[in-house]
Amino acid sequence: MLHIVTDGTADFPPGWIEKYQVHIVPFRIHFGEETYLQGVDLSDDDFYRLIEERHIIPKTSQASPQQLEDTYTRIAQPGDTVLSIHVSSKLSGTFESAVIAARKLEGQIRVIPFDSKAGAAALAFMCKEAREMDWEGFAVEDILKRLETIRENTRIVLSMDNLNYARMSGRVKATQALLASALRLKPIIELEDGALIAKGKVRTRARALAHVVQRIKEEFGEQLVDVAVVHARAPKEAEQLEALTRQALNIRTLITTTLSTAVTVHLGPGTLGLVAYPVEGSHASVG
Repeated sequence: MLHIVTDGTADFPPGWIEKYQVHIVPFRIHFGEETYLQGVDLSDDDFYRLIEERHIIPKTSQASPQQLEDTYTRIAQPGDTVLSIHVSSKLSGTFESAVIAARKLEGQIRVIPFDSKAGAAALAFMCKEAREMDWEGFAVEDILKRLETIRENTRIVLSMDNLNYARMSGRVKATQALLASALRLKPIIELEDGALIAKGKVRTRARALAHVVQRIKEEFGEQLVDVAVVHARAPKEAEQLEALTRQALNIRTLITTTLSTAVTVHLGPGTLGLVAYPVEGSHASVG
């Protein structure tokens, strides 16, 4: 039996977690001396309320090897396989935690850690395709090949409201000039080889949304794509971005998701953008 595990950076639209039978290992969110478990004793609404009340930017701690080991042993029986798909190892140590936990369970449960070199809705799409291929009878090795293809071809382009959160978290690589000048502008960041890189800035949100769509259009042209609109407490702007995306791209599946609190901690409320990858080569198109 194949079990699918991911972490708290994943962004799923409503119903996907249950439909595709995905287990999520949450991150810990730290507000000063107080620690909360994401999605367990800290909801998204609580997260934003605490930021507004306390005027501090929280910190996160990755899923630990023990957390992952506990999850694997809880959901799997001896002889089962666990596919553990995680946020980029360049952004978090969670993948390494999964590797450590997998080694401890060697000979009992087959655990396959997979570094997505991405995060957010990319993890949701990977979990979805892995489960669909499992249902269709594909071997784990075939599933891994498809995940590698998605990983190689996924593009993430985001617009942040400002760089305050990224400046403090250190998760976004940016030049000092950009950091110094972007406070009143809308920074653009992209995923490159598993890392988030600041690419520039625009003066208005409308220009930011147009730029995000144009960058994805430049990457994929008329290719058929799966795409996600992701946002952190910006639902109206997400609707605008969705409309622009539908006009510009050749879409098989489009979802809209909220960025997880584990991601928003590092990018800030108001962040929104696109996660996309080509359908070509998927199990749906070849078999």
